[in-house]
Amino acid sequence: MGKAHSKLTPEQLDELQQNTYFDEKELQQWYKGFRKDCPSGALNKSAFQKMYKQFFPFGDPSKFAEYVFNVFDGDKNGTIDFNEFICALSITSRGRIDEKLYWAFQLYDIDNDGVITQTEMLLILQAIHTMIGNVLSVSEDLAPEVRVRKIFELMDINKDGQLTIEEFKEGSKKDPTILQALSLYDGLV
Repeated sequence: MGKAHSKLTPEQLDELQQNTYFDEKELQQWYKGFRKDCPSGALNKSAFQKMYKQFFPFGDPSKFAEYVFNVFDGDKNGTIDFNEFICALSITSRGRIDEKLYWAFQLYDIDNDGVITQTEMLLILQAIHTMIGNVLSVSEDLAPEVRVRKIFELMDINKDGQLTIEEFKEGSKKDPTILQALSLYDGLV
């Protein structure tokens, strides 16, 4: 019975090759690993958070993992299937800068209303700091509140206290730390 789902169908492969930056062999390998880790074919939020905990053992990644999960879960059904997983992984690891910026915008736009508020950005940055834990000592100028203020000074062109996708994209391209963070996973998969 486990063998029945050990490979993607030719139709699935064709669709994923058109919609991701992975080739046939990579897609089959990712699928095999996904099905091994998720025999049901879907990853729930709790399992996703546990996965993040393995990578960040010195902090608490649960809140950040929840935010990332919400972006991966494209159909908003409470689980991540293989297509959602591989498409998000493709963008975050191999996507063009504009694709990564759009993905990051979705992460920061917690309530999905099309803009990022200072509160939303602060929640994400606080979640990142909680996830990292005591591994890095945070200097005063890198504290989440200070960083949010500086980001909004740079990006919020019309000074309305929220960032549109256009403001976020253009502002991010001016901030080397954001571009560096978006390139963090390049070449890892």
